Amino acid sequence: MKKYFIPLMGFVMLAAACNNEPAQQQSMESPAAKEEVPVQEIHTELYGNYVGMFEDAAEDATEYIEPAKINISIGQITEKGVSARSIVKGNDRPMSGNLTVDGNAYRFEMDEPGNDPHDGKFSFVIQGDSLVGTWESYDQLVRSPSKKFVLKKQPFVYNANRMLPEDWEYVDWESAKRKSELYVNEDGKTDTTVNDYYRTASESVYTLNASKNKLKESDLKNLKKLDLEIIRNTIFARHGYSFKKKSVRQFFDQVDWYVPMNNNVDGDLTQLEKDNIVLLKKFEKYAEDNYDTFGR
Repeated sequence: MKKYFIPLMGFVMLAAACNNEPAQQQSMESPAAKEEVPVQEIHTELYGNYVGMFEDAAEDATEYIEPAKINISIGQITEKGVSARSIVKGNDRPMSGNLTVDGNAYRFEMDEPGNDPHDGKFSFVIQGDSLVGTWESYDQLVRSPSKKFVLKKQPFVYNANRMLPEDWEYVDWESAKRKSELYVNEDGKTDTTVNDYYRTASESVYTLNASKNKLKESDLKNLKKLDLEIIRNTIFARHGYSFKKKSVRQFFDQVDWYVPMNNNVDGDLTQLEKDNIVLLKKFEKYAEDNYDTFGR
């Protein structure tokens, strides 16, 4: 009997080790199998777009800085912090920070990443649908290091029927032609005056809708270059494109329905709009402009 004892004991020990191995493996894997606890979001009623003008805050500025439309878009609020975006002048920047609640006022301190020369710190308060605050550039040597803003909550919805206001004068104030001209003064002597001439648009910019109607060559053949440019860019404005060029922003920043949302909306364009853009660019290439003098 003794000669069978050792092999039998070895078999028992091996079976016990095999039976114990899954238990050890299960205990090692169990922490990784735990589900992550979802982040609890708070104050979701504050989410959305707050839109208005981004203005120079300097009271004694010697140079006038043209305001630009800005959208502060709040995306997430948790106990750990706030995530948002600032969209202005073609820049779409993430920002993060903290929220403190003071009665019915919500105070935010938000920082942009700092890896862009135009980044800075936002401080603002939300009460109801109003957002009021300031921005300070990290680089105090930039042209306008301090900004102020008063914004209103405004949802963005693409609407192909959006048109520019009819009661505006569409003048390109950013690309004047300066001419020296001779004139006869009251004494009968010839003198010289310097006049600025500006491109002007026709009523076609608020009558032709390139997001809704398929344009024909007959619609465009007599239009000015500025007409064609504005009609084309109105397509992008309807989609919430954030214009970088001041020469384009001047026509849209004051429009109530315009909300800058992204610096690339190519994927949102309809096929009709894409076709109309191609046709508009074709005519822009050869179109000319009329210039006129205006007081400002």
